[in-house]
Amino acid sequence: MNTDVEKEFLREMDQRIQAIKTAALELQDLSDGIQAVYRNADRILASVKMLEINVSDVLDLL
Repeated sequence: MNTDVEKEFLREMDQRIQAIKTAALELQDLSDGIQAVYRNADRILASVKMLEINVSDVLDLL
């Protein structure tokens, strides 16, 4: 792949990662004290952080 195609591919993945992050944060806000929902959303956010390190941070370097 050429560099421009790689950047676009990473941008698309980053957009989806950020959408997941936004959805998980909204879910936490909506959990209204339901710990199972809040904690599972927190686990999703931990996975999102790893995706950010693997994809979003690489995109920032390019």
